[in-house]
Parts: sequence; C-alpha cells; structure tokens
Amino acid sequence: MPLYESTFIARQDLSKQDVTKLADNFSAIIQQGGGKVVKNEYWGLRGLAYKINKSRKGHYVMLGIDAPATALKEMERNLRNNEDVIRNLTIRVDAMEEGPSAMLQQSRSREEGYAPEGEAVPDAVVADDAVIN
Repeated sequence: MPLYESTFIARQDLSKQDVTKLADNFSAIIQQGGGKVVKNEYWGLRGLAYKINKSRKGHYVMLGIDAPATALKEMERNLRNNEDVIRNLTIRVDAMEEGPSAMLQQSRSREEGYAPEGEAVPDAVVADDAVIN
C-alpha cells in the first residue's frame, strides 16, 4: 500500500484531549478502510504564519499513514467537513521516516531547553561591562 503523511491544524480553542480525539477519529477511518496509522505525532500549539478564521495559533498533528487511496480519500473528506480543522495537507511519500519527525524533535528540544545536535545551551547571557578606552 502507498505511504502518506497527513498534517492538519485544529482550532486553538480546543484542548489537547479534543485534538487527540480528532486524530483518533481520523485513525479509525483509515483502519475501517483497510489501512493503518504508522505514526501519530502531536506537534503542539504553534503560531500560524497568518490569521486563519480569526485564529493566530493552531494545534498541529501529523499522521503517518499506510493505506489504500479510498481510505485516504474518505479521511480527507472528513477533514474538510470537520469545523474544528482549519487546514490540512496530505502528501505521498516513498518511505516512512524512522523515529520522531524533525518538527517533533524541534518542539521537544525547546521544551527541554536543549540545543540541537548536542550544542551547549547557555544558562544566561552575560553582559559585557568592559570599559573601552
């Protein structure tokens, strides 16, 4: 079966549990169509590049899908009809990325205060009080 990555943005006024329920509903649609969801990543509440339906933020979710095209079309139809989803994008991929996606790694590193690729994180910025003569 072909592999897909489907990302959707849910309204900012939803709770994380509501967004998880949305993702579970879309996963159930895929499973009913004979496919399976390989990845389910919640990227968090992030700022949008521009206002969409008077919203400045949205909950981002990415689903890695291994399903036939009919199941995917049914899920996309439900995404379009759901009033809690403000944007969605589905692409076909050749191979599913192992481990967490780059966006999930980035959000985890921000939460934990780590710099990418093992760089040192400064504890505080030290002001230079040297007097130049």
